[in-house]
Amino acid sequence: MVAQAKAPGPNVVNGINVDDLFALIDGVKGNAAKAKTNWRVSTSWCGQTWSRSQVESYEIGGEKVQRRFSIDIDEPSELGGTNRFANPQEHLLSALNACIMVGFVAQCAVHGISLESLKIETDGDIDLRGFLGIDPTVPAGYQSLSYTVRVKGSGSKEEFAKIHEAVMATSPNFYSVSRPVGLRPTLVVE
Repeated sequence: MVAQAKAPGPNVVNGINVDDLFALIDGVKGNAAKAKTNWRVSTSWCGQTWSRSQVESYEIGGEKVQRRFSIDIDEPSELGGTNRFANPQEHLLSALNACIMVGFVAQCAVHGISLESLKIETDGDIDLRGFLGIDPTVPAGYQSLSYTVRVKGSGSKEEFAKIHEAVMATSPNFYSVSRPVGLRPTLVVE
């Protein structure tokens, strides 16, 4: 009986299939149309300060990919809500952290750095006088956000610093939160 060579498995680091990631990168390098993505969420009022966002699909490279997620949002009781779900600010900060984290994990995987732990803590202040329309000179949102990345793994301090720089340069949510993004509002009264 002849022993058959076992095909090597995928190159997985930190749970990321690095072979698939490089295939995506190569595909995008070879065809800019494959790089185009479109993200959409539809949010409906559910009463009081409760809303539900529905994710149905996204597009990548001109292909629609079905996804079905619901995200419930509320406000703390002190802001008129029922305190049943995280509020919009907590979702915004969570989305920023999650996007930075995905980039950090992927960058570490690409560089062969194994992670033991990774945590991102973000905070910022909002003055309710702006949000409540009490003082038009007070901004309604954040003036700044602070975040701390706590990482432990096989990388050196210098390697992690380089990865952090790369993540800040490539994270879509870091980009969108750290600089003005144009909004094109439309109001439809039914």
